[in-house]
Amino acid sequence: MTTAKPDPGRLVFVTLGTDHHPFDRLVQWVDAWLAGGGRERARCLVQTGRSGIRPELAETIDFLAYSEMEGAVREAAAVVTHGGPGSIALAVALGKRPLVVPRRKSLGEHVDDHQVVFARRIASEGTIELAEDEHQFQKGLDGLLAASTVAAGLSGAAPPLEAVSRLETLVEELFARPPRRRDGNR
Repeated sequence: MTTAKPDPGRLVFVTLGTDHHPFDRLVQWVDAWLAGGGRERARCLVQTGRSGIRPELAETIDFLAYSEMEGAVREAAAVVTHGGPGSIALAVALGKRPLVVPRRKSLGEHVDDHQVVFARRIASEGTIELAEDEHQFQKGLDGLLAASTVAAGLSGAAPPLEAVSRLETLVEELFARPPRRRDGNR
């Protein structure tokens, strides 16, 4: 059995959002993952926002314009995001299953734990991969990269945007139908 060589050209895109609270915990987890062998598997770009520290082993940028962020998500083999609905929605809309690390109030990362509640809810539906500790983060990121490698090798698979477009059409058709009455009559 042959194992494919890692592709350090593949991108892991990490967004910490734009909130003014620091999110140093995620920055440290990214550096630890990269130091533990992640650099051989992918390159990493971290949109740091207003975070207090910068990763030592990843490319960084403070803020991205929306079109630049969209481009980074499209290019990424794996997307890691804070628990902000906007960042999660962008990744999902572009066909990515993001790894979500929600900010925590107890760590001074946000004003309350709404990101924890939100992320747990959508994780229970299978929309995202949830990481609430560093072990889950590393395991989740490795899993997303492995899945993207398998997906890239599938021939004839529908591009993510095509699949999203088909889903939108089905939903529009569903809502265009008149509602059924409980007695079965229209």
